[in-house]
This record gives sequence, C-alpha cells and structure tokens, in this order.
Amino acid sequence: MNPEKLHQLTSISRETGKPLSELLVQFGFCSENDTHRFMAQLAGLPFVDIHEGDLDPKVIALIPAELAYRHQVLPLSFDGTTVHIAVADPFNTAATEDIRVATGLSAELVFADPQDIRRLVEEHYVRRMIADTADEDVQILEESDDEIGDLERMARETTVIKLVNLILRQAVQERASDVHVEPFERGMRVRYRIDGILHEISSPPKRLQAAIISRLKIMSNLDIAERRLPQDGRIKSRIAGREIDIRVSTMPTLYGESVVLRLLDRGAGSYSLETNGMLEDTLHSMAKLSTLPHGMVLVTGPTGSGKTTTLYAALQKTYSVARKIITIEDPVEYQFEGINQIQVHPRIGLTFANGLRHILRHDPDIIMVGEIRDAETAEIAIHSALTGHLVFSTLHTNDAAGAITRLLEMEVEPYLVSSSVEAVLAQRLVRTICPACREECGSFDAENGIGAFPLYHGRGCDECKKTGYRGRTGIFELLILEETLRSMVLKRAPAGAIREAACTGGMRTLYQDGLIKVRQGVTTLEEVVRVTQKGEME
Repeated sequence: MNPEKLHQLTSISRETGKPLSELLVQFGFCSENDTHRFMAQLAGLPFVDIHEGDLDPKVIALIPAELAYRHQVLPLSFDGTTVHIAVADPFNTAATEDIRVATGLSAELVFADPQDIRRLVEEHYVRRMIADTADEDVQILEESDDEIGDLERMARETTVIKLVNLILRQAVQERASDVHVEPFERGMRVRYRIDGILHEISSPPKRLQAAIISRLKIMSNLDIAERRLPQDGRIKSRIAGREIDIRVSTMPTLYGESVVLRLLDRGAGSYSLETNGMLEDTLHSMAKLSTLPHGMVLVTGPTGSGKTTTLYAALQKTYSVARKIITIEDPVEYQFEGINQIQVHPRIGLTFANGLRHILRHDPDIIMVGEIRDAETAEIAIHSALTGHLVFSTLHTNDAAGAITRLLEMEVEPYLVSSSVEAVLAQRLVRTICPACREECGSFDAENGIGAFPLYHGRGCDECKKTGYRGRTGIFELLILEETLRSMVLKRAPAGAIREAACTGGMRTLYQDGLIKVRQGVTTLEEVVRVTQKGEME
C-alpha cells in the first residue's frame, strides 16, 4: 500500500473513530491477522496471542477497572516495577501515561487482537468497574416508579444502573453533545458525538442491551413496554456536579430499539455573539439587528449547526428589564432568568402557531419562535414583525437566500416577506484545530481577493485524542435586505438571483467566511469544504 493511501485511511480513522486496523481489513488491503502484525510492526510493539490461562488475578487487580475499560488494555505480568500491558490500539500513547499516574508503575506495551482484549476486559473488569462507580457522580432528579415486571427489575439492577451512569459520566467528561446507543445482530454499539463527529467507545455486552435501553426509558419516564413506536422523553440529572438536561429519543430497529441522548449542559449556558466565531463586521451587524424595534431576523442551517445558540446569544444581547421577551421552543433547551419561555405540546394543542397567537396577547417586545415549520406559523410570525415586535426564528435551508424563497413556497405573500424580514443569517459549525498540536502543513491560494496563505492542521495528540481537532466555531453568511433585494423579493426572484445580488452588494458567503478562518489558522480547509455547499465554493 502506497503512503498516500495509508495517509487517506489514517484521516478516515481520525474522522470516524474507527481503528486503522479495522479500515485496512474493510477496504481489503490485508487479512485481519496480517493487519494485526502490520500494526504492531508500525507501532514498534511485539504482537502476542492472549489466552485465558495467561492471566493472573493479582496482576489484573493492579489496573483500575475504569482505566482498563476506557483504554481497552489488559495487564499480563508484573516484575515489581513494570507492568506489561496488552493494548487494543497500539498507538494509544495516553494509556501508558494514565496507567503511570493511576498506579505509580511504569508500563510496557504489547499489541494483541482487539476482540480478545475486549472479551477478556468484559469478563474480568466490567463488574468490578461498575461496583467502583460512585453513585453520587450521577443523580437522576426525576424518575418513574411504575412497576412493569421482569424487564423493569432488570433495568433497576445495580449493575445496569451503574453501567448507564458510567456511560453518561464518560460522555460528559469527553464533551459529547450526543450519545448513540445502537443495537445490532451480534452486539450493541455506543458512540459519542464530539465536536460534530461520532466516535465509537467500548460498548457493553449484547446480553445487557434490553436492560440498558429499559433503564434509559425509565429514567426519561417513557413506556418501557412499548417497543414498536418511537418515543421522546427527557432526563433531569446532575453529573459530576453539573446540571445536565438530557433529551431522549427512541426508535425501533431490526434488532431492538435505538436510543439517542442529547446532552444539554445548563451550566454552560453563557451565550455571547462575541464568542461564537463571528468576524467583526458580522458581529457589528448582528448586534445592530438585535436592537431593532420591530422586524424579523431569521437564522438558517441544518440540524446541529448552532442556530439555537445564536438565537440565545442575540436574546442576551438585546435583554433588558425595559423589554419583555417571550420564546416558544421545541424543546426549551436552556433556561434564562428574566425571559418567559414556553414549551410546545402538540398533543394538547399547544403548537408554534397556537402558542404564538397567545404570546401576542401578553404584550411582548421581542419574540423568539424556535422554528418556522409551516405556513400558519410563518404568517403569524410575519404579522407579529409588522405590528411592532422584533421576531427571531429559524428555518432549515442551505443558505441565506434560500430562506426567502422558502417563505414564498409556504405561500406567504411577497410583499409581507419584503416588508418584514430584515436579515437572514446562515451558519455552519466547523471543528477548530487543536492548539496543543497545531502545525503548518502547506499553503493555499484562495483567490477571491484573499490571496495565498499558509495552511495549518493538528498533528494529533492526547489532548485531541489523535483527531487534530478540539472544539468548534461558527462560519456565517449574513444577508441584509436592502432596497434592491426587497424589490427582487416582490418580483419572486429565485434564490440564486437573490444570492448573486447580495454577493455583489458585499455579502460574504459561508465558504468565504470559512476561508478567512482557515487563513487565521482557526480551522482547516477540509473542514470548510466538508460543511459548505459545492456552489458556495465557486
């Protein structure tokens, strides 16, 4: 295999969290056994075959259970000062340091079959690890007490409770925004979404699948007997001293229910337009828009692009005791002191449209509508903007100009859109280069008046878990409707024409905004290309 192909597979490994050895087999470059020996040689480690009879319980006890589970390591022998460790990932240099800090012993590594290590770690460590988990680390503040028989009794066993707590605690420690629990024919998989990318972690055994999923459903007050229909719930918890709201969604699949947990850190709810990555001119324009007496400001982008965070930041910018602010959201993600927040409940008739009608009777100055989903909500929101209210809301469109045509497709009259919408902000989130391993890696000629500049990337270190990235920032496209654009809206001009006219008038596209952050060394060109549309790059 040539070095270029190896580099590509290494990049895929960083992006997906899959071991390089697994990718080599998946793409047919070699057999699994060949891969293991090649990986050992590449890492400069001996390769060993592990058998149950080789393990000494006294040596096993030297390594903390959680450490063995997290790093997938297995101690084989001990000579008094050095413990010899078999690892599933030969490039996991963090394991050596963590073992030294936790035990005071030096460690020498060997590489072994990851499946053998996973099986033996489960057999020797999982129960001990669960027993060592402190109950006070994870507290469920509200929990259903309904009795439903054997399945619930399984879910309330100490082993299962502590294993679920461990998954949640580790997710918070790893800065995960989501936890995915997925059932498959021969096992179950747990993945964390960190900085927008999914990473697989060491997963619990298949035999605990039903109990773990039932435990999550009990915690979120869902019906554990209902396994044929999707359900949504919520968990109020305190994890490692932090208030964490968890949104829970279940979905039936071929091999059981899949569960996705969205983690919302209430303690991290300090929002500011100044800290979300906006360049100075965009920041100034958004701050000005946030102080308008009336009109509509829209934020667009796909799910998970940070739209709600931007709206919260705009509300904080405009908040004062002299102005009444009401929001209607699905769900209310973070709570703000001094702001009236409404949670929609479609089952009882409290929809965005219905709630918005009642909001107008409470004399608000500023209204935030979590999302415009239909023509009825769009029309009420626009009329609110035309009758002396400042309205913030979101739409799911690819770019700023697309939001205008989306409203027209909802059969909102062009003159209403033209006279009410003040601006549309499109945004994406890109991963930022890890500051601990950032290095120059080439140059790039961006044209578009930006010119040539050096490129940077993250080499990959323990701080960023070998990904080269740590944290995220936003890239933005702000379309402000001035008279020329309002005239085009009245004529039902297509999104492409509106976009072209806006760019002629000085609008910076998502791609161009991203290139500036690449030039600043904040992110990589690959990240900008990943999250922007092809048309935006031309």
